[in-house]
Amino acid sequence: MAMRPAHRRRWRAFLVLKKTMGNLTMKPVTATALSVGILGAICTWTFLSIGTVLVWAAFVAWACFFQSGGDDAALKNTIVSNIFGCFMGWLGAVMILGLPIGDLVGPQIWSATVVFITVVIYILASQIPALASVPGTTFGYACTFAFLLQTPDRLALPKLLSASFDNSLVVVPVSMVAGALFGFVSAKLAAALTKPSLAPA
Repeated sequence: MAMRPAHRRRWRAFLVLKKTMGNLTMKPVTATALSVGILGAICTWTFLSIGTVLVWAAFVAWACFFQSGGDDAALKNTIVSNIFGCFMGWLGAVMILGLPIGDLVGPQIWSATVVFITVVIYILASQIPALASVPGTTFGYACTFAFLLQTPDRLALPKLLSASFDNSLVVVPVSMVAGALFGFVSAKLAAALTKPSLAPA
């Protein structure tokens, strides 16, 4: 059956629009801004709806992903280093609360000593290829203590040893892994927005 003239005109207009849109590309900074903005809004809405995951820790990991290169290797390095940093921060908190040395030398001196010990350990550990990202580890370490010091009742041994989202060793890594994954998706979306269409005219 022959296509009616009106339908032919609509079809031609659609093909012209498709060709025009296919040849449009965005500047990388515009594509990145849109992809991060859109996915950042989705991330914020999702995390606030869940109520237990830390949106700010996710954004720290998101930034870490781009700072590490914004590619497949960066995703792996970000996740591994952030989790290692979270573990070292958690271990430091357990040492501060669980060992009675603070009663002898004072809580400030003991806390400072634990920070010295744990930071030295994780920087020396950067000689291991999988743990080479000192900034990524530091982000995880800092986010752990931010959560513990700014959230009421979390800097307590029962919480630190619990299998719940009250434990920094659970909630902070989960939040940061999610943030790294959002970063990965935003990088892929930005790349797609900057590629011209390869479809034939």
